[in-house]
Amino acid sequence: MIYNLAIHIYAGAVRMAAPFNKKVSLMQKGEKEAFAILERNIIKGEKYLWFHAASLGEFEQGRPLIEEIKRNYPQYKVLQTFFSPSGYEVRKNYKGADITCYLPLDTPHNARRFIELAQPYMVFFIKYEFWTNYLNELHRRHIPTYSVSSIFREDQIFFKWYGRKYSKVLHTFTHLFVQNRISVELLKKIGVNNTTIVGDTRFDRVIEIYKRAKELPLVEKFKSDAFTLIAGSSWEPDENIFIPYFNSHPELKLIIAPHVIDESHLKSITEKITRKVVRYTQADEKTIAEADCLIIDCFGLLSSIYRYGEIAYIGGGFGVGIHNVLEAAVYGMPVVFGPNNRKFREALGLLACEGGFEIHDKEDFKELADRLITNKEFLKETGKSAYTYVRENAGALKKIMEKISEKLQ
Repeated sequence: MIYNLAIHIYAGAVRMAAPFNKKVSLMQKGEKEAFAILERNIIKGEKYLWFHAASLGEFEQGRPLIEEIKRNYPQYKVLQTFFSPSGYEVRKNYKGADITCYLPLDTPHNARRFIELAQPYMVFFIKYEFWTNYLNELHRRHIPTYSVSSIFREDQIFFKWYGRKYSKVLHTFTHLFVQNRISVELLKKIGVNNTTIVGDTRFDRVIEIYKRAKELPLVEKFKSDAFTLIAGSSWEPDENIFIPYFNSHPELKLIIAPHVIDESHLKSITEKITRKVVRYTQADEKTIAEADCLIIDCFGLLSSIYRYGEIAYIGGGFGVGIHNVLEAAVYGMPVVFGPNNRKFREALGLLACEGGFEIHDKEDFKELADRLITNKEFLKETGKSAYTYVRENAGALKKIMEKISEKLQ
């Protein structure tokens, strides 16, 4: 089978790369340890709900469902698996899961062994996770398996003539909870009809995060009464756009939460700033009150920091693709990002309702920022549009729970 051959080639590439790449090494080590983790921790007689997410973003989409089930059906245990270290290493101590581990590579042997050890009662694969051998084995054992917050596009392999054989994997799902009508129509064309449009669970998740946002006294003192731009998950191309604007606008304060936090990147940012700057981990009440720019040099604060801003700039739109725009939009502020946003439904939604704005260069950003800062009505209306967009698109969690509740009794 071509798929299994591709998996074995990939496994060989991973073995070769592991000694030279920390991320790949962590992944390989974690996959090897997964079976031992299950053998040590699976409690016979308990019912496990297995959630699989490729990485951190997908985990956050599945998290509302995990926590809703735990609240309403505490008798179930949760097994959480990851494919990428960027998910596992950040959330390996997540308290909502009873067991957390990597998912071993999708070979027939691994799939049989993993499922035999885990004996899951139900399984939830988040968004783009379509592992043929695992899904076939689950289907063979008649274990209810769901795709959550999945979204399909015409250019995906399932809908090409050469991908029809692989598309059979979609028939193994008990049900697919998809984000939009286009996904339903595409799936119908290949004979997959067990679908429900629920939207994206990330909307529910950001509302939950919003409700639990931390108060950050140092950030509050930094902001004071100043108009504040918050740059979340920024990369160098993003910083080259908003930092020059900040340098020339003394009425503006800036909070930067870079996507990559290492000394070389932090130094690069600091060197570009001509005004007073302080790092969060080095700040005290005196230095933070005197600073014009605050650099967040630690993880876990960004979703709460947005509450202190008037405008959000979300990074990644000039490279890897924009990061989470919803975490900012939920606070009722306009969201700005670069042009690489076409594969992000939530960004397109914000653009459509004028709660989000696409910029291509410094001139675009200057024109937009000037208008947002000087026109209070424009700022208010765009922020309201962003807020309303998030609220109106929430509710995926409720729809999913209604569908699966019969099996959770």
